[in-house]
Amino acid sequence: MMKSFKLIVHQSSFSAEDLIINLKDYPGLKEKDIVEIYHPENDYPRLLLQVTKVDSPGRGRDTISVEHSIATTFQLRTFADVYVNIVNVADVALDSVELTFKDQYMGRSEMWRLKNHLVSTCVYLNKKIEYCGGAIRCQVYEMWSQGDRVACGVITEDTKIVFRSSTSMVYLFIQMSSEMWDFDIHGDLYFEKAVNGFLADLFTKWKKNGSNHEVTIVLFSRTFYKAKSLEEFPQHMKECLQKDYRGRFYEDFYRVAVQNDRYEDWSNVLLQLRRLFTDYQKIVLQYHERPNMEIPTAINSTAAQGNFLEVLNMSLNVFEKHYLDRCFERTGQLSVVITPGVGVFEVDRELTNVTKQRIIDNGVGSDLVCVGEQPLHAVPLLKFHNKDSNLNSIDDYSMPHWINLSFYSTNKKVAYSNFIPRIKLPPRKSQEPLKKMYEDDKGKLLKDDDYMHNSDLLFDYDAYDAQVFQLPLAHGTCVQRVRQRTKKTSVAGLETCRKSPPVSAIRKMSDPDIHHSLSDIFSNGSKYSDSGTDCTDWGGGGAGGGGATGAGGRLSPRATHKPVKRTGRALINPFDPSHVTVKLTSNRRRWTHIFPKGPTGVLIQQHHYQARPAGEASRERETNDNTVTTYNHNGVCQVDGNVMSGRKRMISASGALAVLGTSLGTSLGTPSTTNNASLALLWGATGEQEWTPALTTGVDWKSLTIPACLPITTDYFPDKRSLQNDYLVSDYNLLPDDVNADFARNRAIYKEPLKTNEVFKELVSQRLAQGFQLIVGVNESAVTTPGTHAPPSRVAPTTAPVPAKCYLLSIGRVFHKLTLVGSTITVTRYRPRHPYPPFNIHYRYRFHAPYHDTYEVSWVSFTTEKLENYNWNYMDHYICTRGDTDFALVESSKYWRFRTLLLPLNNPATKQILEDETTHCDIYLTPTRQDLDNLTEGFLKMTESYFNKVKRPNKQRQLSPSKSLYSCQGVKAVAKTVLERTQSQTGEMDDGYDDGVIEPKLKANASLAEIIERMRHPTLGVGFLQQTVSLPSHTFVSVYAIQWLQANMENMTYEKATSIMEKLLQEKMICHASGDTLKRYVVGYYMYHILPQKKDKELHDYVKPLGDLQSFENEWMEVEVLGERSPLLEESSGGMDIVGCAPTADWRSIPAFLCDNIDPSYMQHHGSDDMPLYKNTHLDIDVSNKSDRIEWGHARYQATFRPDQAYEMCIQWAVASGNIVSELIVGWARKAQTCRHQMVPIPADPLALPFTEKSDPLRGPIYVPLNEEPLLRGKSALFEGFPEETWLERLFLFQEAIVGRFGFIKCTVESTSHAAGVGDHLYVHVTGNMFILIPTTVKTQQKGRTKPVNKLINADRYPVISDVVPSPHEAYITRSVSGKNKDDYDSSRRMGFLWSWNHMISKKLKFSQTPATGDEGFQMRMLRDFKHFCANQEQRLSQFWDQCWELREKAIGISC
Repeated sequence: MMKSFKLIVHQSSFSAEDLIINLKDYPGLKEKDIVEIYHPENDYPRLLLQVTKVDSPGRGRDTISVEHSIATTFQLRTFADVYVNIVNVADVALDSVELTFKDQYMGRSEMWRLKNHLVSTCVYLNKKIEYCGGAIRCQVYEMWSQGDRVACGVITEDTKIVFRSSTSMVYLFIQMSSEMWDFDIHGDLYFEKAVNGFLADLFTKWKKNGSNHEVTIVLFSRTFYKAKSLEEFPQHMKECLQKDYRGRFYEDFYRVAVQNDRYEDWSNVLLQLRRLFTDYQKIVLQYHERPNMEIPTAINSTAAQGNFLEVLNMSLNVFEKHYLDRCFERTGQLSVVITPGVGVFEVDRELTNVTKQRIIDNGVGSDLVCVGEQPLHAVPLLKFHNKDSNLNSIDDYSMPHWINLSFYSTNKKVAYSNFIPRIKLPPRKSQEPLKKMYEDDKGKLLKDDDYMHNSDLLFDYDAYDAQVFQLPLAHGTCVQRVRQRTKKTSVAGLETCRKSPPVSAIRKMSDPDIHHSLSDIFSNGSKYSDSGTDCTDWGGGGAGGGGATGAGGRLSPRATHKPVKRTGRALINPFDPSHVTVKLTSNRRRWTHIFPKGPTGVLIQQHHYQARPAGEASRERETNDNTVTTYNHNGVCQVDGNVMSGRKRMISASGALAVLGTSLGTSLGTPSTTNNASLALLWGATGEQEWTPALTTGVDWKSLTIPACLPITTDYFPDKRSLQNDYLVSDYNLLPDDVNADFARNRAIYKEPLKTNEVFKELVSQRLAQGFQLIVGVNESAVTTPGTHAPPSRVAPTTAPVPAKCYLLSIGRVFHKLTLVGSTITVTRYRPRHPYPPFNIHYRYRFHAPYHDTYEVSWVSFTTEKLENYNWNYMDHYICTRGDTDFALVESSKYWRFRTLLLPLNNPATKQILEDETTHCDIYLTPTRQDLDNLTEGFLKMTESYFNKVKRPNKQRQLSPSKSLYSCQGVKAVAKTVLERTQSQTGEMDDGYDDGVIEPKLKANASLAEIIERMRHPTLGVGFLQQTVSLPSHTFVSVYAIQWLQANMENMTYEKATSIMEKLLQEKMICHASGDTLKRYVVGYYMYHILPQKKDKELHDYVKPLGDLQSFENEWMEVEVLGERSPLLEESSGGMDIVGCAPTADWRSIPAFLCDNIDPSYMQHHGSDDMPLYKNTHLDIDVSNKSDRIEWGHARYQATFRPDQAYEMCIQWAVASGNIVSELIVGWARKAQTCRHQMVPIPADPLALPFTEKSDPLRGPIYVPLNEEPLLRGKSALFEGFPEETWLERLFLFQEAIVGRFGFIKCTVESTSHAAGVGDHLYVHVTGNMFILIPTTVKTQQKGRTKPVNKLINADRYPVISDVVPSPHEAYITRSVSGKNKDDYDSSRRMGFLWSWNHMISKKLKFSQTPATGDEGFQMRMLRDFKHFCANQEQRLSQFWDQCWELREKAIGISC
């Protein structure tokens, strides 16, 4: 029934609903119905909306109101008549929807929950969608239904949702192979075509689309050296040489042009790339040249022989760690390789398999953009290195479906012709030198044996080709085939192999996608007969197939290992791959759900264009009227798909939809092979689109502009037979109610447990988050869970009740089935019976990062992960118990983390540097006593109000000590702790001390009982925290109790106050708030409570402590607060601090490195002996209750705070939404500013040194040498005259004084590499922009300190080795330093610093109060000035040295 209405529009401010309609006006209409709205006379796409609000628009009868922007999009005219019609959901159901989002991190779990939230809703172009209380925002980009793009539709359970991110991490690799210097058909250099053409177009599209990717651009190439042996190379070249399978020596070079940058305008980057191009080849080829030294000739490789797979693995090493350095402003990862080649690469088989498995498992998009001309065969094509020196061994190819290929061509026209050549003509002159170089034994053989050229008479090539590319026969041996091929003449290499053992035919199974069970080999089309009859294997492998076997039965070296048997298959014919199908695997279908279904029902790639003769085109139009196809004179159809036309909701199907004309079955040759649902075409990303020579590949701009995230659904599940033969099955049951009942009994603090259904959903969420995909469209009855007793092969269909809920998930060859029946969750796991062997490929290369001077040697490992080994049972219990301490997150769980540092907020020196261009940067003064006290005060406030979220009544917070508090904790020389609170002028701190104390102070000799009495006083007492779930009555904070004693007792010092509290603890008058009696009295934000004494009978409302220290620590953040550390022994002249100047106005004090009484253990000493370095606590993440599930996380924080050091806190989570974690952290960062701190994110691996496991292979520290020559002045050593055993320490203190002058403060971060000792002497700039590491030689005389158990994490920091061990940085520095003059390297120049950037600073955590943070100009200036200072330009280093000595001489003079 159709009804006419008057249309009015409303603004979203008037009503959030898209449609307002009165039900009375339309009988039969009910809520949730979908209606179609259109002007009867117009032919625009019709609008679909869902009735959500049943309300009168208030404009009279028969009126409907539509939101203004929607009416505009669908060209609906206000006050005109529209028809409204209820539609059947099935008719308007969408096949797929693409959603785009920007500047946020959307995890895969969020994608799934958002998808469920959208089911049964109506969407239209550009509709904005909000989820989780607005924490997650996205927009509808494109919709497909029944083979066409549509303007609106309804999302159903079966709709595939594709998420595309406008803010991804993008790596652009430009292959600088020799072709870059060739000219294309229009006379442009291929480099110009790549940069001025492709990249310029790409950046324009990014800008138009509003994409804001975080981009790294790397130029890479491979240099071959003409040399027969290693002896021909001088020493300085040997460290990075590699040797390929043909014995050629080569080196790989990487030039990082842009690193993790975002720009609005990329034109400057294009300029920079052109500059780099100018002398790139010269620098790389002449890199090792030295005067008077012979080095082998260097040659730049061709694109095909370049380091293509290595480059993809480089980016994977970064992408794999996405959970370690979680950035909240981007989602998605994309590597793009831009090559001047044509998409053919010569590769190592093993590395191909590693790359393929890693790319697919990690769900990373990989695009290959060729600026060469598209060849006449199918690409991308990988040609495997043929390690068989046999004359007739056959080359083996693979067509990777995991690389998305684009061909870029310019729009230039040649005036006289519209012909586009598809092959590159060979050069006119023969290039003899090149030929000679690449000639090896194999090449010579071919030259000598002329018979291969003039044996045409004997040899029927066509028959040979027909045989080679033929699919294996169903039965019989292959001897007959050999006979047919040789046409009765016995040509040397083509004899039958009657005498060779049958092993020769069996090849090594090496490609993860060739997925054959052993039973297949012996039953279906096997070429091998069991009886061992004579047979020849003519195949060289298929889709990335096995080791190539010699054609004449001569075994290839690869095939001699004991291989896994597998079916033989025909060689691939790159000129006609469309007849080859491969067995479907989960890998093949991993990405297919991002492709829309075309008009013929097959998945299509929108940048593939099919050229057709004109006659066929007209026929096409008749058969398929939805497709408006137009052909230009080139015969390639390409219609812009954004024009809305056609009836109903259709948008004209863009001509880009390579229309296949006929149905899938018939278009692929024999229907019998392809109608089989378990087969896919060999070529192409979808496996459903046929390759023909007429298929033109354009550029997949969509993938390069808004890359798709790995889809959350897939559709492959192995059949029953395969499950039985190829998989091991195991299962376990989870009963959340029972588990939680047990835990609730043992838990000190009750938390509402997750309901069984919530646990079930979360198990699915976690698997999705770790890269699994939900398997949809599989008949569930096909998936039987094997009985526990009966062998899997004999499972009879039982009459058990149908499971309430069941999900199937997969990643690689690992399948999980989750079933919920009643209150029992069953997890069934299918693991491969024959898992792939683990790979670990070591690779050395040279790279030049931004702001470095040379190509430094680095190395990296490419490893595959054994996904089947992930401990899901542990993770499921972690979820089930809501993150209980019994199931702590472990490294192998790959949980997400975000590291932050708390740094001092404002520094006048930073402001001065920003405002005055001319000022030097070494103007940071030592913080004063007041500064340090303010920082401590702010930190305590932050811990109390924001981390612990507890309150103290205001009246009782008015306590402030009148004097500084000094501690002297014996020999340990823990420095002075000062916690003076100040009343700020702005009144921002309301804890000022009220001088009007009426009560007299306690006498100095007051008894402990009197002290306790006064502590409890309602107005004058110490001030108790508000009683909450896990806190006992009368809880106070240790540091405030010390302050209170100082204010309320006569002649009270810090030391006396501490000993009084210690006595109260020993006398059992106070106790740690957890009830733990073993804890010493720790000064800081530690909670203690007053115990009820025997005489206090009236305390009937007393709340007892938990009595469980672990549970208490899991609830509360407790931090010890110490003063700054002094490098001097206690009997020093005043407390020195880190920078080597006195903390008070005592300017005569000597810089620490020139003092006589330096503390020999200063370099090693960390904190209190009984304190761990870090503590962990549970964290409530969803503070605003935005999420649709229970979320939680953990905080790992430093156990000790010192005001002169950075304070680290790491937020960790598995069950939380990224955007909600982000909101929590941004909230903290804002609040930190009111506490005089700034919160800055830092990377998990600040220095990215190559010996750190999983470090970023394209990042490395900048070495800044310290020029000590001018300081020696005739001395043999810098600190001559001081005891020699203190020299190392003094050198370190001198370097520390220098970094202090530049505004760096100590930061003891837990590094990813303990063994390397990184992180021991790491400093961070007060703005958070950069790090400096002072490489030190670790001294081995270990103090006899006993390390408590909880310090194990640190145990390997100082390995005990005789004498002195150089740190691994020294080797690194040795290389960095030397640059060109490696051979005149002098060990005295080893002094210096390693400088690295903080690449984690993000927009969300930039505030107006911290303008220097993330300011690139400021960062560059700091580095430049620091280098100048260390190089002693303008005598600045010498002047600093002299000033320090003057201070010493003055002080000594005064003391004399």
